[in-house]
Amino acid sequence: MSEQNHTEDFTQSALIKLKDFINQEIIGQEILVERMLIGLLADGHILVEGAPGLAKTRAINVLSKGIQGDFHRVQFTPDLLPADLTGTEIFRPQQGTFEFQKGPLFHNLILADEINRSPAKVQAALLEAMAERQITVGQATYKLPELFMVMATQNPIEQEGTYPLPEAQLDRFLLHVKVDYPKPEHEKSILHLARSEARSAGAKLTCTMESISQKTLFAARNEVLDVYMADTLEDYLLQIVLATRNPAAYGSDLASWLQYGASPRASIALDRCARAKAWLNERDFVGPEDVQDMAFDVLRHRLILSYEAEAEGITTDDVIKELVSRIAVP
Repeated sequence: MSEQNHTEDFTQSALIKLKDFINQEIIGQEILVERMLIGLLADGHILVEGAPGLAKTRAINVLSKGIQGDFHRVQFTPDLLPADLTGTEIFRPQQGTFEFQKGPLFHNLILADEINRSPAKVQAALLEAMAERQITVGQATYKLPELFMVMATQNPIEQEGTYPLPEAQLDRFLLHVKVDYPKPEHEKSILHLARSEARSAGAKLTCTMESISQKTLFAARNEVLDVYMADTLEDYLLQIVLATRNPAAYGSDLASWLQYGASPRASIALDRCARAKAWLNERDFVGPEDVQDMAFDVLRHRLILSYEAEAEGITTDDVIKELVSRIAVP
Protein backbone atom coordinates (compact mmCIF):
# COMPACT_ATOMS: atom_id res chain seq x y z
CA MET A 1 0.00 0.00 0.00
CA SER A 2 1.35 3.42 -0.92
CA GLU A 3 2.02 6.04 1.75
CA GLN A 4 -0.75 8.26 0.32
CA ASN A 5 -3.36 5.49 0.49
CA HIS A 6 -2.27 4.64 4.03
CA THR A 7 -2.70 8.29 5.08
CA GLU A 8 -6.14 8.47 3.46
CA ASP A 9 -7.26 5.28 5.24
CA PHE A 10 -6.04 6.63 8.59
CA THR A 11 -7.76 9.98 8.07
CA GLN A 12 -11.06 8.42 7.05
CA SER A 13 -11.04 5.88 9.88
CA ALA A 14 -10.32 8.66 12.40
CA LEU A 15 -13.39 10.65 11.29
CA ILE A 16 -15.59 7.54 11.27
CA LYS A 17 -14.46 6.71 14.81
CA LEU A 18 -15.34 10.28 15.80
CA LYS A 19 -18.80 9.89 14.28
CA ASP A 20 -19.35 6.62 16.16
CA PHE A 21 -18.16 8.20 19.41
CA ILE A 22 -20.56 11.14 19.07
CA ASN A 23 -23.46 8.82 18.23
CA GLN A 24 -22.81 6.96 21.50
CA GLU A 25 -23.11 10.21 23.44
CA ILE A 26 -25.90 11.79 21.35
CA ILE A 27 -28.51 9.08 20.97
CA GLY A 28 -31.11 9.22 18.20
CA GLN A 29 -29.67 12.26 16.37
CA GLU A 30 -27.60 10.54 13.66
CA ILE A 31 -28.53 13.14 11.03
CA LEU A 32 -27.39 16.05 13.23
CA VAL A 33 -24.12 14.26 14.00
CA GLU A 34 -23.48 13.55 10.32
CA ARG A 35 -24.30 17.14 9.33
CA MET A 36 -21.90 18.54 11.94
CA LEU A 37 -19.08 16.43 10.53
CA ILE A 38 -20.04 17.39 6.98
CA GLY A 39 -19.88 21.04 8.06
CA LEU A 40 -16.37 20.47 9.41
CA LEU A 41 -15.24 18.62 6.28
CA ALA A 42 -16.77 21.20 3.94
CA ASP A 43 -15.39 24.11 6.02
CA GLY A 44 -18.77 25.74 6.61
CA HIS A 45 -21.15 26.89 9.33
CA ILE A 46 -24.38 25.24 10.45
CA LEU A 47 -27.76 26.60 11.52
CA VAL A 48 -29.66 24.08 13.65
CA GLU A 49 -33.37 24.47 14.28
CA GLY A 50 -35.16 22.36 16.85
CA ALA A 51 -37.21 22.40 20.04
CA PRO A 52 -35.43 22.75 23.40
CA GLY A 53 -33.94 19.61 24.92
CA LEU A 54 -32.88 17.87 21.70
CA ALA A 55 -29.14 17.79 22.53
CA LYS A 56 -28.10 20.59 20.17
CA THR A 57 -25.71 22.11 22.72
CA ARG A 58 -24.49 18.73 23.89
CA ALA A 59 -23.78 17.65 20.30
CA ILE A 60 -21.23 20.35 19.51
CA ASN A 61 -19.76 20.02 23.01
CA VAL A 62 -19.12 16.31 22.39
CA LEU A 63 -17.72 17.13 18.94
CA SER A 64 -15.25 19.55 20.52
CA LYS A 65 -14.03 16.78 22.84
CA GLY A 66 -13.05 14.67 19.83
CA ILE A 67 -11.05 17.41 18.09
CA GLN A 68 -7.89 19.17 19.21
CA GLY A 69 -9.41 22.62 19.42
CA ASP A 70 -11.26 24.84 21.87
CA PHE A 71 -15.00 25.32 22.21
CA HIS A 72 -17.05 28.27 23.47
CA ARG A 73 -20.79 28.70 23.93
CA VAL A 74 -22.38 32.14 23.60
CA GLN A 75 -25.95 32.67 24.78
CA PHE A 76 -27.47 35.28 22.46
CA THR A 77 -29.76 37.77 24.21
CA PRO A 78 -31.34 41.11 23.23
CA ASP A 79 -28.78 43.06 25.31
CA LEU A 80 -25.72 41.38 23.73
CA LEU A 81 -23.20 43.78 22.16
CA PRO A 82 -20.83 43.16 19.21
CA ALA A 83 -17.86 43.57 21.57
CA ASP A 84 -19.21 40.65 23.61
CA LEU A 85 -18.38 38.48 20.58
CA THR A 86 -15.38 40.13 18.99
CA GLY A 87 -13.56 41.44 22.03
CA THR A 88 -12.61 44.99 22.89
CA GLU A 89 -9.65 47.29 23.44
CA ILE A 90 -8.78 47.79 27.11
CA PHE A 91 -6.75 50.76 28.31
CA ARG A 92 -3.64 49.86 30.30
CA PRO A 93 -2.80 52.94 32.42
CA GLN A 94 0.67 51.61 33.33
CA GLN A 95 1.74 51.58 29.69
CA GLY A 96 -0.61 54.35 28.58
CA THR A 97 -1.77 52.18 25.66
CA PHE A 98 -4.78 50.16 24.55
CA GLU A 99 -4.55 46.37 24.46
CA PHE A 100 -6.96 44.17 22.50
CA GLN A 101 -8.74 41.56 24.59
CA LYS A 102 -9.97 38.73 22.38
CA GLY A 103 -13.62 37.69 22.53
CA PRO A 104 -15.33 34.29 22.18
CA LEU A 105 -15.06 34.29 18.37
CA PHE A 106 -11.37 33.46 18.62
CA HIS A 107 -12.19 29.87 19.59
CA ASN A 108 -12.28 27.01 17.06
CA LEU A 109 -15.86 25.83 17.61
CA ILE A 110 -18.56 28.36 18.52
CA LEU A 111 -22.08 27.59 19.65
CA ALA A 112 -24.26 30.64 18.99
CA ASP A 113 -27.23 29.61 21.11
CA GLU A 114 -30.58 31.12 20.06
CA ILE A 115 -28.94 33.40 17.51
CA ASN A 116 -32.24 35.03 16.57
CA ARG A 117 -32.53 36.60 20.04
CA SER A 118 -29.75 39.10 19.35
CA PRO A 119 -30.19 42.46 17.54
CA ALA A 120 -29.00 43.14 14.00
CA LYS A 121 -25.67 44.75 14.96
CA VAL A 122 -24.61 41.60 16.85
CA GLN A 123 -25.72 39.38 13.97
CA ALA A 124 -23.70 41.60 11.60
CA ALA A 125 -20.55 41.14 13.71
CA LEU A 126 -21.02 37.39 13.61
CA LEU A 127 -21.66 37.56 9.85
CA GLU A 128 -18.27 39.18 9.19
CA ALA A 129 -16.55 36.52 11.26
CA MET A 130 -18.35 33.72 9.43
CA ALA A 131 -17.85 35.10 5.94
CA GLU A 132 -14.41 36.69 6.13
CA ARG A 133 -12.79 34.61 8.90
CA GLN A 134 -11.71 37.86 10.50
CA ILE A 135 -13.07 40.61 12.76
CA THR A 136 -12.55 44.35 12.70
CA VAL A 137 -12.26 46.40 15.89
CA GLY A 138 -11.63 50.09 15.35
CA GLN A 139 -8.93 50.41 12.71
CA ALA A 140 -7.44 46.95 13.30
CA THR A 141 -8.35 43.64 11.67
CA TYR A 142 -7.69 40.32 13.40
CA LYS A 143 -7.58 36.91 11.74
CA LEU A 144 -9.60 34.08 13.26
CA PRO A 145 -8.24 30.53 13.72
CA GLU A 146 -7.83 28.38 10.59
CA LEU A 147 -10.21 25.85 12.12
CA PHE A 148 -13.33 27.92 12.73
CA MET A 149 -16.93 26.69 12.69
CA VAL A 150 -20.07 28.36 14.01
CA MET A 151 -23.05 26.23 14.94
CA ALA A 152 -26.02 28.51 15.55
CA THR A 153 -29.31 27.33 17.03
CA GLN A 154 -32.88 28.58 16.67
CA ASN A 155 -35.95 27.63 18.65
CA PRO A 156 -38.88 27.27 16.19
CA ILE A 157 -41.51 27.28 18.94
CA GLU A 158 -41.15 30.63 20.70
CA GLN A 159 -40.77 33.60 18.36
CA GLU A 160 -41.66 36.39 20.80
CA GLY A 161 -38.79 38.81 21.33
CA THR A 162 -36.71 37.47 18.45
CA TYR A 163 -34.94 39.13 15.53
CA PRO A 164 -35.34 36.93 12.41
CA LEU A 165 -32.12 36.45 10.49
CA PRO A 166 -32.12 38.28 7.14
CA GLU A 167 -31.82 36.22 3.96
CA ALA A 168 -28.31 37.55 3.26
CA GLN A 169 -27.09 36.19 6.58
CA LEU A 170 -28.90 32.88 6.23
CA ASP A 171 -27.05 32.38 2.95
CA ARG A 172 -23.76 32.42 4.88
CA PHE A 173 -24.69 29.16 6.58
CA LEU A 174 -23.55 26.08 4.70
CA LEU A 175 -26.42 23.98 6.10
CA HIS A 176 -29.76 24.53 7.78
CA VAL A 177 -30.47 21.38 9.77
CA LYS A 178 -33.86 20.63 11.31
CA VAL A 179 -33.71 18.44 14.42
CA ASP A 180 -36.72 16.32 15.34
CA TYR A 181 -37.66 14.36 18.46
CA PRO A 182 -35.91 11.00 18.91
CA LYS A 183 -37.73 7.72 18.29
CA PRO A 184 -39.24 5.92 21.33
CA GLU A 185 -36.53 3.24 21.37
CA HIS A 186 -33.86 5.92 21.27
CA GLU A 187 -35.52 7.87 24.07
CA LYS A 188 -35.38 4.77 26.26
CA SER A 189 -31.63 4.61 25.68
CA ILE A 190 -31.42 8.32 26.55
CA LEU A 191 -33.06 7.55 29.90
CA HIS A 192 -30.44 4.90 30.61
CA LEU A 193 -27.61 7.26 29.64
CA ALA A 194 -29.02 10.06 31.81
CA ARG A 195 -29.24 7.72 34.82
CA SER A 196 -25.70 6.52 34.23
CA GLU A 197 -24.41 10.10 34.15
CA ALA A 198 -26.43 10.98 37.24
CA ARG A 199 -24.75 8.13 39.14
CA SER A 200 -21.43 9.76 38.33
CA ALA A 201 -22.51 12.65 40.55
CA GLY A 202 -22.66 15.12 37.67
CA ALA A 203 -19.18 14.30 36.42
CA LYS A 204 -18.22 16.32 33.40
CA LEU A 205 -18.29 14.74 29.96
CA THR A 206 -14.97 13.05 29.25
CA CYS A 207 -13.67 11.95 25.89
CA THR A 208 -12.92 8.23 25.70
CA MET A 209 -11.24 8.40 22.32
CA GLU A 210 -8.06 9.97 21.10
CA SER A 211 -8.86 13.44 19.80
CA ILE A 212 -8.24 14.20 16.14
CA SER A 213 -5.55 16.74 15.33
CA GLN A 214 -6.37 19.77 13.22
CA LYS A 215 -3.72 18.57 10.75
CA THR A 216 -5.69 15.34 10.25
CA LEU A 217 -8.91 17.31 9.78
CA PHE A 218 -7.35 19.57 7.15
CA ALA A 219 -6.01 16.48 5.35
CA ALA A 220 -9.54 15.05 5.41
CA ARG A 221 -10.87 18.23 3.77
CA ASN A 222 -8.42 17.78 0.90
CA GLU A 223 -9.47 14.14 0.50
CA VAL A 224 -13.12 15.21 0.33
CA LEU A 225 -12.31 17.56 -2.55
CA ASP A 226 -10.76 14.63 -4.43
CA VAL A 227 -13.91 12.46 -4.23
CA TYR A 228 -14.98 11.67 -7.79
CA MET A 229 -18.13 13.21 -9.23
CA ALA A 230 -19.17 12.33 -12.77
CA ASP A 231 -19.80 15.19 -15.20
CA THR A 232 -23.41 14.09 -15.64
CA LEU A 233 -23.94 14.17 -11.87
CA GLU A 234 -22.35 17.60 -11.65
CA ASP A 235 -24.81 18.81 -14.31
CA TYR A 236 -27.63 17.23 -12.28
CA LEU A 237 -26.48 19.09 -9.15
CA LEU A 238 -26.42 22.38 -11.02
CA GLN A 239 -29.80 21.66 -12.57
CA ILE A 240 -31.36 21.37 -9.10
CA VAL A 241 -29.97 24.75 -8.02
CA LEU A 242 -30.79 26.45 -11.33
CA ALA A 243 -34.34 25.11 -11.14
CA THR A 244 -34.91 27.23 -8.02
CA ARG A 245 -34.26 30.31 -10.17
CA ASN A 246 -36.35 29.12 -13.11
CA PRO A 247 -39.09 26.98 -11.52
CA ALA A 248 -41.56 27.65 -14.36
CA ALA A 249 -39.64 25.12 -16.49
CA TYR A 250 -40.76 22.41 -14.06
CA GLY A 251 -44.35 23.41 -13.47
CA SER A 252 -46.60 26.42 -13.03
CA ASP A 253 -47.22 25.43 -9.41
CA LEU A 254 -43.51 25.68 -8.61
CA ALA A 255 -43.37 29.05 -10.37
CA SER A 256 -46.15 30.37 -8.14
CA TRP A 257 -44.47 29.06 -4.98
CA LEU A 258 -40.98 30.52 -5.42
CA GLN A 259 -40.16 34.21 -5.26
CA TYR A 260 -36.35 33.96 -5.24
CA GLY A 261 -34.03 31.02 -5.83
CA ALA A 262 -30.63 30.01 -4.52
CA SER A 263 -27.36 31.80 -5.29
CA PRO A 264 -24.18 30.23 -6.74
CA ARG A 265 -23.06 29.82 -3.13
CA ALA A 266 -25.67 27.06 -2.94
CA SER A 267 -24.08 25.22 -5.87
CA ILE A 268 -20.69 25.32 -4.19
CA ALA A 269 -22.18 24.17 -0.88
CA LEU A 270 -24.11 21.29 -2.45
CA ASP A 271 -21.01 20.12 -4.31
CA ARG A 272 -18.81 20.08 -1.21
CA CYS A 273 -21.46 18.57 1.07
CA ALA A 274 -22.32 15.76 -1.37
CA ARG A 275 -18.62 14.88 -1.61
CA ALA A 276 -18.25 14.98 2.18
CA LYS A 277 -21.28 12.73 2.67
CA ALA A 278 -19.92 10.17 0.20
CA TRP A 279 -16.48 10.28 1.86
CA LEU A 280 -17.98 9.77 5.34
CA ASN A 281 -19.80 6.73 3.98
CA GLU A 282 -16.44 5.33 2.81
CA ARG A 283 -17.05 5.82 -0.91
CA ASP A 284 -14.63 7.44 -3.35
CA PHE A 285 -17.43 8.65 -5.65
CA VAL A 286 -20.59 10.75 -5.30
CA GLY A 287 -23.95 9.17 -6.10
CA PRO A 288 -27.28 10.85 -6.95
CA GLU A 289 -28.57 9.96 -3.48
CA ASP A 290 -25.83 12.10 -1.90
CA VAL A 291 -26.89 15.14 -3.93
CA GLN A 292 -30.59 14.55 -3.27
CA ASP A 293 -30.13 14.05 0.47
CA MET A 294 -27.97 17.14 0.96
CA ALA A 295 -30.19 19.32 -1.26
CA PHE A 296 -32.68 19.85 1.58
CA ASP A 297 -30.18 21.11 4.18
CA VAL A 298 -28.30 23.20 1.60
CA LEU A 299 -31.32 24.84 -0.02
CA ARG A 300 -34.07 25.15 2.62
CA HIS A 301 -32.73 28.45 4.03
CA ARG A 302 -31.80 29.89 0.64
CA LEU A 303 -35.24 29.85 -0.98
CA ILE A 304 -37.76 32.66 -0.51
CA LEU A 305 -41.36 31.56 -0.88
CA SER A 306 -44.15 33.63 -2.38
CA TYR A 307 -47.15 34.82 -0.43
CA GLU A 308 -49.26 32.26 -2.28
CA ALA A 309 -47.06 29.40 -1.06
CA GLU A 310 -47.14 30.61 2.53
CA ALA A 311 -50.92 31.00 2.36
CA GLU A 312 -51.22 27.41 1.12
CA GLY A 313 -48.94 26.13 3.90
CA ILE A 314 -46.19 25.16 1.45
CA THR A 315 -42.72 24.90 2.99
CA THR A 316 -39.29 25.14 1.35
CA ASP A 317 -38.91 21.40 1.98
CA ASP A 318 -42.06 20.79 -0.07
CA VAL A 319 -40.59 22.83 -2.93
CA ILE A 320 -37.24 21.00 -2.82
CA LYS A 321 -39.02 17.63 -2.72
CA GLU A 322 -41.01 18.52 -5.83
CA LEU A 323 -37.92 19.77 -7.67
CA VAL A 324 -35.95 16.64 -6.88
CA SER A 325 -38.81 14.42 -8.00
CA ARG A 326 -39.27 16.29 -11.32
CA ILE A 327 -35.63 16.56 -12.41
CA ALA A 328 -34.39 13.47 -14.22
CA VAL A 329 -31.64 11.54 -12.44
CA PRO A 330 -28.60 10.80 -14.68
